[in-house]
Amino acid sequence: METRRLLLFIVFSFSLIILWGEWSRQGQPTTPQTQEKKGVEVTPEVTSLKSVPAQPKEQTTNAAATGKILVVETDNYVAHIDTAGGSIVGFSLLKHRVADDKTKPITLFQKDGSRTYVAQSGLLGPGLPTHNAQFQTDLTGTTRLEDGKEAVSVVLSATENNQAQVTKTLVFHRDSYLVDVTYRIENKSKEIIQPTAYFQLVRDEVPPEGGSMFIPTYTGPAIYTDEEKFLKIEFGDIAKEKQKLPTAANNGWVGMLQHYFVSAWLPEGNGQREFYTKSLGDGLYSAGVVMPEAEVAPGQAVEIKSRLYVGPAQTKLNDIAPGLGLSVDYGIFTIFASPLFWLMSFLNDWTGNWGVAIIVLTVLIKLVFFPLSAASYRSMAQMRLVAPKLEKIKQQCGDDRERLNRAMMDLYKSEKINPLGGCLPVLIQIPVFIGLYWAILESVELRHAPFVGWIVDLSATDPYFVLPVIMGVSMLIQSKLNPTPTDPLQAKIMQIMPVAFSVIFFFFPAGLVLYSIVNNILSITQQWYITRGAEAAQKGVAKA
Repeated sequence: METRRLLLFIVFSFSLIILWGEWSRQGQPTTPQTQEKKGVEVTPEVTSLKSVPAQPKEQTTNAAATGKILVVETDNYVAHIDTAGGSIVGFSLLKHRVADDKTKPITLFQKDGSRTYVAQSGLLGPGLPTHNAQFQTDLTGTTRLEDGKEAVSVVLSATENNQAQVTKTLVFHRDSYLVDVTYRIENKSKEIIQPTAYFQLVRDEVPPEGGSMFIPTYTGPAIYTDEEKFLKIEFGDIAKEKQKLPTAANNGWVGMLQHYFVSAWLPEGNGQREFYTKSLGDGLYSAGVVMPEAEVAPGQAVEIKSRLYVGPAQTKLNDIAPGLGLSVDYGIFTIFASPLFWLMSFLNDWTGNWGVAIIVLTVLIKLVFFPLSAASYRSMAQMRLVAPKLEKIKQQCGDDRERLNRAMMDLYKSEKINPLGGCLPVLIQIPVFIGLYWAILESVELRHAPFVGWIVDLSATDPYFVLPVIMGVSMLIQSKLNPTPTDPLQAKIMQIMPVAFSVIFFFFPAGLVLYSIVNNILSITQQWYITRGAEAAQKGVAKA
């Protein structure tokens, strides 16, 4: 394979990697959506667990219950709680803003006529409250986390019955995106009861605002267990009932991912649990976990606890729960992207600017690969010098491909040129640079991070398209340093490519374009220096 063909292959492969995720999402069949039925929700199917009692018919209603809305404000977010089931139906992050309007906080959970994304939980068993049951509370209006206090609680009591007294407590903490959810079940009957708890997230399939067809990101459920690790489950697979779920587990969590943010139920303890996903119709999907509890004797009480995380996706979330940091979705390039992001974060702490950190990191990577790049550029310089001889051979051989290939190999041998000399160095660098691409793309820390001047958000596109134009110019200059393809079609493609990529980069985040510009400038400098040295050496030989 000639170097120019390798370059075309690299560009094509890189484009496929960028567009694959979005194509997969767009290619999935979608179920019709209607705004009138966005409240449709059902409890999970749990009959596969032998220890779970049969689900009463009154608990399988499709009518979404509604109750009084309670508001809780902390330093990090504003949460809305529906007394129907104690579900969290609203969650706005005060320190993270809407992509197109920085005056408004971004809202993850919401339940209105246009969007549905809520966190639900409930109990299964005779007389136990599901997420549709009505709870009572003395609270009204808005409850704020007071200065000097570390947490604020919301206590909900289920309607009393002859079976059990159930209290649901939600605790909201200062400087945290975790919510503690606890069920206290007191057996008031004369018989043993065996409660089963479930925790689920219900979401529509509409991707979050601010996405781009050129920036493929994942939106949908995810499940983690120590045995089967991190699993992403496409909405389309759920609709077709092709989802693959962990079989038996005594650990793990279930969540919903979207670009930069994640919500996840984190059950406490290591008890038996079963994960599930379900299509609810009207474009709604649920993902959750079911946990059967031990028997509760008459007059005894038991507590069932879980935590709910709702906030930015960050690698440091592994400190909260194993595998939760994988919500930062680097894909197959995690092994490269994760350490690169760590280094970029270190550089940001040193420079105080994420844009400068990207520049310094790109320079450091270039220095590490300098010997490999030099070998590649020397090979390209040699190919550039023999280009006139190759063109002459092509004219002499005409359409005789066998004779042409034999003559070219003889030329390479006489000139001591390895036509594959530039391949291996380039191939080795590709995973690292794509890993850096994903590290920049998936880092919520770059969201609304300013660089200089008009670049006030490295995760958004350049508002004046200055960086994409510079990117196109750098690609054009670099193409002039490469050997001229003997194939007219390849030559035209190499001429069109800078313009085409400039247009594509119009839709890329400024941080990614900045990385590409710096990489190109460094490559141009190195390649020009090596090419000039090769040309000077050839002139010296000619004079001698």
